[in-house]
Amino acid sequence: MSTVSLNMLPLHLNAREEICTLLEEYEQFLFGKSEGTTDSYLRTIRHLIGWLALRPENNGYFQPAQLVKATVELYLSHLESEGLGLHHRARVKSTISNFANFLIEEKGLLQRNPTRGIDLPPIQHATTQQLSPDQRAILRSLVERKSDARGRALFALGYWAGCRVSDISWLQMSHTHVGPKVGWLHVGDKEHRARDIDLLNGARQPLYEYIHNSTNLRRTYVFTSQRSDRLTEEGIHYWFRTLKTLASPTQREMIQDLTFNDLRHDFACRIRESGWSLEEVRNYLGLVAQKGNFTSLW
Repeated sequence: MSTVSLNMLPLHLNAREEICTLLEEYEQFLFGKSEGTTDSYLRTIRHLIGWLALRPENNGYFQPAQLVKATVELYLSHLESEGLGLHHRARVKSTISNFANFLIEEKGLLQRNPTRGIDLPPIQHATTQQLSPDQRAILRSLVERKSDARGRALFALGYWAGCRVSDISWLQMSHTHVGPKVGWLHVGDKEHRARDIDLLNGARQPLYEYIHNSTNLRRTYVFTSQRSDRLTEEGIHYWFRTLKTLASPTQREMIQDLTFNDLRHDFACRIRESGWSLEEVRNYLGLVAQKGNFTSLW
């Protein structure tokens, strides 16, 4: 069960208890969804509530009646201005719709779903693209230049192991078995084909160095953040966006459209070219057969 925490939200003190109760009831409404999905939904709604409370007209308070179409459109525009992509905004819109249904069906606090009639641009599912040699060289040089053990391990699991962002975010210490010479991980879940994968040296060494030099070996999750015991999926995407800002203007033009997911795509292409069969690639990446291509890598 996820923990509903409002400590970081800019809520008026008198509003905290009421909102905490509301979110606990929403968590019960989500019963049956996976732990990762529930955590993602609650985190999204907490962020929405905090954003609403910061609006000058709300004075640190949140009321369900504030959730109207115009406000949701403004919030999604705010996320876009923060550099969050279409996939993320589509997930946020879906989560808000789910929360609104809870407020309508279970609480009777809304009359209309505020996401109705809000149209985002269609998501284009591009076919797999390999990174160019220059793009690979730029990204790898940026990772090394930053001299960040955690960052090197994050990059390595995408670039040298083809892990999904969710695989990395939810990777537990108990599922991580790395040493100075060999290593393997248990990654994925029911939705993304849980599996054991042997690590190539390019992924094993940075991960081993990061864990070996960490002070908290009793933590639950391998990757943590300053605010939480688990580095979220959004946190990993933010790290990657921040990494790209270190590039020179010329370099940035070459990598500005890349996302962390592109590391997984490129890994799939590289191991296929090196001689792996389609079946071996699918098993390693946790894919369902897609007529000989890699259209569902994330």
